[in-house]
Amino acid sequence: MTVRTRFAPSPTGFLHIGGARTALFSWAYARKHQGDFILRIEDTDVARSTPEAVQAILDGMNWLGLSWDEGPFYQMQRMERYKEVIQKLLDEGKAYHCYCSKEELDALRESQMQQNLKPRYDGRWRPELGKELPARPEGVSPVVRFKNPQTGNVVWNDLVKGQISIANEELDDLIIARGDGTPTYNFCVVVDDWEMGITQVIRGDDHVNNTPRQINMLVALGAAIPQYAHLSMILGDDGQKLSKRHGAVSVMQYDEDGYLPEAVLNYLGRLGWSHGDDEIFSMEQFCAWFDLDHITPSAAQFNTEKLKWLNAHYIKQADIARLAQDIKQRLVKLEVDTTAGPNLTAVIQLYRERANTLNELAASVAYFYQKPAIDPAAVEKHITPDILPIIKAMVVELAKIEWTTEAIHGVIEKMVTENSLKFPKVAMPLRVMITGGAQSPSIDAVMALLGAEEVLSRISTFAD
Repeated sequence: MTVRTRFAPSPTGFLHIGGARTALFSWAYARKHQGDFILRIEDTDVARSTPEAVQAILDGMNWLGLSWDEGPFYQMQRMERYKEVIQKLLDEGKAYHCYCSKEELDALRESQMQQNLKPRYDGRWRPELGKELPARPEGVSPVVRFKNPQTGNVVWNDLVKGQISIANEELDDLIIARGDGTPTYNFCVVVDDWEMGITQVIRGDDHVNNTPRQINMLVALGAAIPQYAHLSMILGDDGQKLSKRHGAVSVMQYDEDGYLPEAVLNYLGRLGWSHGDDEIFSMEQFCAWFDLDHITPSAAQFNTEKLKWLNAHYIKQADIARLAQDIKQRLVKLEVDTTAGPNLTAVIQLYRERANTLNELAASVAYFYQKPAIDPAAVEKHITPDILPIIKAMVVELAKIEWTTEAIHGVIEKMVTENSLKFPKVAMPLRVMITGGAQSPSIDAVMALLGAEEVLSRISTFAD
């Protein structure tokens, strides 16, 4: 049997980290088994679903490189099919019309809660042999309820959590079509998983309570039951449930914040799953290694510092031309023009070892293309009255040389030796004058890239 997995987000918001991990695991499982990965947009919540959210999901999937084999399928485009299946269940006596008003259901719930009973539908419109149903009220559009079994247990071997058993008596008769005839979420999912031939349903454990209901409906339809794997929630850095207050709620926010998609994928792959002690791996390796046996059933904790560490690794490894194209766009957003100035690729090569994010990298190299903001504390500490005469003498020497890293280094060394100083005593003032701060790669390499005219101009601001 061909493995067929699916990712089925609701377009009521962005593709968030939890959803992205679910998509990754479903995608990787299909790729591991040479199967099919289906993208399905569950947009039956018309009031909350938006085209913008659909596009955000597609953008997030494309940015991560999680390509789908079929879809995207939209549930709202399959309404007629769902209604056909509902009618089939009605005809077979596996579903029925319920004429309870909202007021009746509210009163029932209130009464049950006062008696410390679990609120649930009492089956008053459920047809049974020999049972007399109430008179149909006028002006009430009935809902359709699934006739859930009343005895026995729903048992499945969850591929993450192990065996789960739910008593049918804990489940009431679920509404599968509203009074206006619109099918409900749980029913649409069942029909889709059945007709799309889904073999493994990998999803968040907030769906565990839906699973027994869906299994019962699949049985009623004579459909094959997929295997289920419910992933535990992701906690934030503070150990609380991951939410908007933890920062990036959208996968695309990680792009905005300067993360590479391969770093995010690598990090998500290790979020609740492991392959020995391997921390860094490609998606080819991940797909080859991935299984559901090594997913932890306990909650995974998000660690921003670990993600930054991985991102720094991938920045070091990334194709330099790709980095240059990305950094150029980020500098444009910072209103930095790179058309004049040193070669951006060479500048990035100098700085890429020092950056955790692409935003950091862009901000770090901006001074090559515009006058830097000067750190007053660094000026006070390093540009002292006793060093200025030495810097002025060095400017004279710099004006005579061929502008290479080696020649610049030689001039700095000459000043150090002639004045019996340590190298940083000369290099640090230069660094502050040229870059604006006390941190940079080797100052001779920076000066070589920046060019003689610009370097001497920036020094002259302090040592004229």
